[in-house]
Amino acid sequence: MINSSDFYRNSVQIIKYPIITDKATRLLENNQYSFIVDRYSDKITIKAAIEDLFNVKVIKINTCRLPRKKKRVGKYIGWKSQYKKAIVTLSEGDIINLFTND
Repeated sequence: MINSSDFYRNSVQIIKYPIITDKATRLLENNQYSFIVDRYSDKITIKAAIEDLFNVKVIKINTCRLPRKKKRVGKYIGWKSQYKKAIVTLSEGDIINLFTND
């Protein structure tokens, strides 16, 4: 049995951070939010984590694993780490405040 503090800690580890790009801000008009999530999490755990962290109702989740990209530092060539992106659609009336007014 998982107690609520363990689930909250896991929710924070699943949802890394929100994506704030031009496309992501355009999706906000359709009540869709973009997040970088843990690479090995599935849609069910992402939905549970979003609903637990932000107290909203999730309707749909689209996920994609983006390909690795090359990174060059001087004469050395390496790879950027691979990540997973989740686009979360919320029900009408629910919002997530990404931009605080502090």
